[in-house]
Amino acid sequence: MIHKFITVLIVVLSGTIYAQNSLEGTLSETGTNAPLFGVDVYFPQLEKGAMSDEKGMFRITNLPTGSYKIIASYIGFKTYSTTVNIAKGSNTLTISLAPSAIEMEEVIVSTPFHKLQRENVMKVERADIADLRSKGAVTLADGITNVPGVETVSTGIGIGKPVIRGLSANRVLVYTQGVRLENQQFGDEHGLGVSDAGIESVEVIKGPSSLLYGSDALGGVLYLNPEKFALEGQTESDVNLNYFSNTDGLGANAGIKASGDRMRYLIRGSIASHADYQTGKNNEQTSQKVTNSRFREYDLKTGIGYQGTNIKTELRYNYNNLLLGLPEEIGEQTTERTPVSPYQQINNHILSSKTSLFFEKSSVDATLGYTFNTRKEFEENEGGAALDMNLSTLSYNILYHLPKWANWETILGIQGMHQNNRNFGEETLIPDATTNDFGILGTSHLHFSNNSDLQLGVRFDHRAIDSQMMGTLNEEGYMAALNQNFNSFNAAIGYKWEFLQKLTGRLNLASGFRAPNLAELRSNGVHEGTNRYEIGNANLTNEKNIQADLALEYKNRHLEWYVNGFYNGVSDYIFLDPNGETIDNSPVFLYQQQNAKLYGGEIGVHIHPHPLDWLHLESSFETVTGKLEDGDFLPLIPANSLTNTLRTEFLHGSDKIRSSYAFLTLKSIFDQNKTSAFETSTEGYNLLSIGLGAQLSLFDQEVNLRLSGNNLLNEYYIAHLSRLKSDGIANIGRNINIGLSVPL
Repeated sequence: MIHKFITVLIVVLSGTIYAQNSLEGTLSETGTNAPLFGVDVYFPQLEKGAMSDEKGMFRITNLPTGSYKIIASYIGFKTYSTTVNIAKGSNTLTISLAPSAIEMEEVIVSTPFHKLQRENVMKVERADIADLRSKGAVTLADGITNVPGVETVSTGIGIGKPVIRGLSANRVLVYTQGVRLENQQFGDEHGLGVSDAGIESVEVIKGPSSLLYGSDALGGVLYLNPEKFALEGQTESDVNLNYFSNTDGLGANAGIKASGDRMRYLIRGSIASHADYQTGKNNEQTSQKVTNSRFREYDLKTGIGYQGTNIKTELRYNYNNLLLGLPEEIGEQTTERTPVSPYQQINNHILSSKTSLFFEKSSVDATLGYTFNTRKEFEENEGGAALDMNLSTLSYNILYHLPKWANWETILGIQGMHQNNRNFGEETLIPDATTNDFGILGTSHLHFSNNSDLQLGVRFDHRAIDSQMMGTLNEEGYMAALNQNFNSFNAAIGYKWEFLQKLTGRLNLASGFRAPNLAELRSNGVHEGTNRYEIGNANLTNEKNIQADLALEYKNRHLEWYVNGFYNGVSDYIFLDPNGETIDNSPVFLYQQQNAKLYGGEIGVHIHPHPLDWLHLESSFETVTGKLEDGDFLPLIPANSLTNTLRTEFLHGSDKIRSSYAFLTLKSIFDQNKTSAFETSTEGYNLLSIGLGAQLSLFDQEVNLRLSGNNLLNEYYIAHLSRLKSDGIANIGRNINIGLSVPL
């Protein structure tokens, strides 16, 4: 057996060394046949591409034989997508791009078949981080609230965690660098913990994704795509600066990346520092700084890769250090930047390895990840950390892309993780424990000749949790040992069809599951960040759900609209419920289970009228309702909202001003009276934002400048998903952002 393996390895490496397959071709505009300069031509699966020259010509070398999807994208033109067959030696391709006012499409990475959005069976929202920055987002968690159907549970401005269609915490799985991010996300005040520096885009799967990712993806997935390596033979570097007026916030990041014939590397470092934020004001309330909402962040991302003909591999590392104040009241008005007690000190280490082997008709993707999270929480008048937890997670994901059969694409895979939680602090909220996951999956995509597609899949998962005894029997804080196993079988089916080449429908039906986490099973102590005494329930079972999604989209050159609706039935939904008692002056909350349902959706329209293709009018509405079986509403359900935007985009083509944009947005959030038994309702409010930016050439140096203002009217408001709501503390007031990006 070992001899056969060595033989196969030698054959693969021999192909890597000697094969010189290439693709070259030309790019031109449909109708005029004029050559197009600066078009990105890219193989998503191979992560390899080139840019067209002044004559519209491109060349990509060191390609494996086989059939691969290729994408050609350029501002002002419809994104081109086709599958090309790479034979041994030289290959040619002629591409013609049609003008379009619709924004460029990108390949969706979070789903396994590397499709453009219009080709995808599953509806996935995607946003470029650069676009979120242009809207004045202070943090990544703040920025993702611009994605339809996504909100955030916030503790001030430094701490935020995603909410997808009313579900959050361990029901939303976060992926970064291709691996799952594990950072004790069970806590309401445990934020995202990822810097937007070195992140290229974010994708959001809204709905159960257990088929693709296993437990904890019951509510959806937030998939963060890291910065790409430079194209072959190129070196790029840049410096980015940010200033935020409200918090006197300063941010800077710089990076460099280069790629040779086979080797490539990148490195980016960033720093952010914010003082306390200031609220808005109205006739009754004055503007005040929210004491201890300050925070500081350091971040380093680096990577190295090798790309041959039949193999590509990369190793990435991310270190993130956060110092986060936990605001509790409006106290001393100061411009200090160092948090005072209570505060959190968090370190995240993420090491990931991704390798792909390409055979003539099939391929294998192997992703390994190791994350190490340290979380320390410091209380008032305490010397050491009251809470000190280390969480280490080793994960793996191996996918085999079978040879295509007719129009069938099929993937088989295994996934899993090994996780350890350890306590070192003066207090213990959850016990020392080991968690092991294993899952096996199969999924297929079938493309019909009538422009319709079918996707289906099945999966089996097993989770084992083994926790140690903590504390002393019959005393406060005692946690008995636990050894439990959870199993689940899930399936998904989706169908996409096109009418008249302009109207697209998507219908998806999927099941999902989530095994109870350590906090829900065995917590027994004061959770300082939430001011609760939480008691776990060892009798909890899997949460299980079935969600139906229906999406309709219409697109032509000057009009787009969409309607997305969903119904999500959750069996044995886990939630916290107060029992009316107190321990150590903190209210006692118990973990309970009950069937629940969530339903709602998003509606939007985008108008870019001819001949004013530079003008864009956008409007969207989103709503979600969550109820328990007994009729009570679920907690932390976002309020309904309506967003209207007027946007302009210009391609100037002059020597001084290359391009520019401007926008005006009014976001209206409605009253939220559908609250759980221990929540308070919130009143509606309106937030006005503006922004403008330009790509300039100053002294032969390209410069990207942006200016934005959020909550321009300095509205005094309290968001329903703000954890400071119970203390009557308002959200951030007027905030002006100035950003500067300089490619070097």
